[in-house]
Amino acid sequence: MDDRLPAAGPAVRTSADEDPLPPNFEQAMAELEDIVRRMEGGELGLEAALVAYRRGAALVGFCRDALATVQDQVRVLEGDLLRPFEPDGAGPA
Repeated sequence: MDDRLPAAGPAVRTSADEDPLPPNFEQAMAELEDIVRRMEGGELGLEAALVAYRRGAALVGFCRDALATVQDQVRVLEGDLLRPFEPDGAGPA
């Protein structure tokens, strides 16, 4: 059996740069969770684990950037003043 191609999940490529990043945060997280599951499950040989690690690092960067973008958008929407949630009628007197 070729260690670069695990039996479960999508085939692991020889280079993390071959696959484009997912189109959105949710798909990136799903792929990252699958990589973690396969690595923790011992399904990957040494070379495949290294490729999966590199792909995971790229996905983590993508997710971090996506979260930072959303955080910036929330700051703009909130006038750069993030406030704790206060239920109706529980505001300052």
